Amino acid sequence: MLALAAPAVARAQSLTEQYQATANQIIQAALSDSDAWNRLAEMTDRFGNRISGSPALEHALDWMLARMRADGLDSVWSEPVMVPHWVRGEESADLVEPRPMPLAMVGLGGSIATPPGGITAPVMVVTSFEELTRRAADARGRIVLFDVPFTTYGETVQYRLNGAVAAARAGAVASLIRSVSSGSMRNPHTGVMYYDSTVRRIPHAAISVEDAEMIHRMVDRGQRVVVRLVMHAHMAPDAPSRNVVAELVGRERPDEVVVMGGHTDSWDVGAGAMDDGGGIVVAWQALRLLQRLGLRPRRTIRVVGWVNEENGGRGGLAYRDATAPAGQRHVLAIESDDGVFRPTGVGFSGTDSARAIVRRIARLLAPIGADSVTAGGGGADVEPLGDLGVPTMSPDVDGTRYFWYHHSAADTVDKLDPREMDECVALMAVMAYVVADMPDRLPAGQPSAPSGGR
Repeated sequence: MLALAAPAVARAQSLTEQYQATANQIIQAALSDSDAWNRLAEMTDRFGNRISGSPALEHALDWMLARMRADGLDSVWSEPVMVPHWVRGEESADLVEPRPMPLAMVGLGGSIATPPGGITAPVMVVTSFEELTRRAADARGRIVLFDVPFTTYGETVQYRLNGAVAAARAGAVASLIRSVSSGSMRNPHTGVMYYDSTVRRIPHAAISVEDAEMIHRMVDRGQRVVVRLVMHAHMAPDAPSRNVVAELVGRERPDEVVVMGGHTDSWDVGAGAMDDGGGIVVAWQALRLLQRLGLRPRRTIRVVGWVNEENGGRGGLAYRDATAPAGQRHVLAIESDDGVFRPTGVGFSGTDSARAIVRRIARLLAPIGADSVTAGGGGADVEPLGDLGVPTMSPDVDGTRYFWYHHSAADTVDKLDPREMDECVALMAVMAYVVADMPDRLPAGQPSAPSGGR
């Protein structure tokens, strides 16, 4: 077995020597300007938040297509996608007892509305689903508040996703969550939530970390806490939208594709700079950089701005369905959706033999300290390709501040550093170019172990 693997390992090791000079050229060029940050600032300043179904999203997509064509990329087009259209409407939450006070709240994506006059009810605070189950008799006719401190996103987000179902099952009239956030300046965080067809639907919203803790303290003191919740949210009919696509066509094997990108939609709070305007702009800038340097790989490198990642994932599914009939073979799918902060390496989901090659390619990124390879990489938009056996990847970044701003009004371009964005451009460009250009394609197949990721 080892004898069979040795030639492949030797070829992979030679990649470092073969591509070091080109990688250094890419890195130097990527760090020489702030085009990525400036372009992201222009997009977010001009169009703001870009929730699926909104005019702002469609105007931003028009702008992207026009700019990509002006960049002179080989091919630029859009693919139609029908997307969900949730409309927030007016909303508010107010403390009624023990004293009047407006709460910092935001409705969760997909929630139904309250009755026109709102819901006014006593609040019951719980810190887990298990506590709610134990105290279910106390929840009837109340607003349940899940005051659950942030541990990991995967754990804590369960209260946003499934809190309304659990609260309704216990007889609550509405549910609130402490925002899924690792830090807060009284900025509530939105995000998608789910209903269960077997349980009555109730309104579901988030309040700030500070307000959730205050209400919890009041309840612990034995005070009666009453909240009035008003939400005018509704689901409109599905709306037409698009994936945005641009590519650098391969010189020898154009039907073999390395795809990279991010999602163009955002939530309807903040400007969607970090999540995920930065991801698509960094991939776009990486492609522009390779074109400007005259680096045309053997295979095609394609950038996709997937639509509707936040509340449906329709863009990733539509992309998979559009490319499969064309007979295109995806060699690698890279998604940037964890913020474009300082990169430390990549997460990778694929076979052990493919991971061994990626580890050696990653050595080329040592000059920017981004040469690590961890298990588990990809994203919601490339997951449909991963399910077909395509290796998937995502930049690993310093996520210390990510959940301070995630899905909140604080997600604005000033939170991102131009130098760190340029380093993300370098990572995406080097990894995409080498995988697209190396003589042998990256081995495909299902990962040997389940991948991680958010």
